[in-house]
Amino acid sequence: MFWTLPTLLTWARIVAIPLIVGVFYLPIDTPTQNLVATVLFIVVALTDWADGWLARRLNQTSSFGAFLDPVADKFLVCAALLVLVHLGRLHALIALVIIGREIAISALREWMAQIGASASVAVHMIGKLKTAAQMVAIPFLLYDRPLFGFIDTHAWGTALIVIAATLTIWSMVYYLQKALPEIRAKAR
Repeated sequence: MFWTLPTLLTWARIVAIPLIVGVFYLPIDTPTQNLVATVLFIVVALTDWADGWLARRLNQTSSFGAFLDPVADKFLVCAALLVLVHLGRLHALIALVIIGREIAISALREWMAQIGASASVAVHMIGKLKTAAQMVAIPFLLYDRPLFGFIDTHAWGTALIVIAATLTIWSMVYYLQKALPEIRAKAR
């Protein structure tokens, strides 16, 4: 199941990350850089939905795909956040909170899987809301220009990324609370 269409879409998401970052190093004007990076990010982010849908539809789910999909998502989000910090469109503290949470919860999930308690840290609605806020905030911040002449994408992106950071902390506390009984039981 390594070379199925859903897995190839996931790999494409990883391969596209340097393209999104590289746009900002091209000798083109900033508005064009912003537009190209935003469109690339949106297209690449949509492959996350597409690969899951195709895997279920084509009955091509696999353990490898289940592992690679969230890794690709985290790489994409972390790369975009670092670009936004570099461009001065995102405060480093917000990026640190989001990236730090991703690393901590990934490590927690790995450890919980090793002790046979992965169900206690299964994806929750808080995490899904956090992801939704991030995935709307990031393209707004990448675009960083008025949309349709009246939508202030920087203001909306900033508000949504602050919401995402708040949900990031909330979801991390939630997952840690769910894991705590298992951690205590294994510490004895």
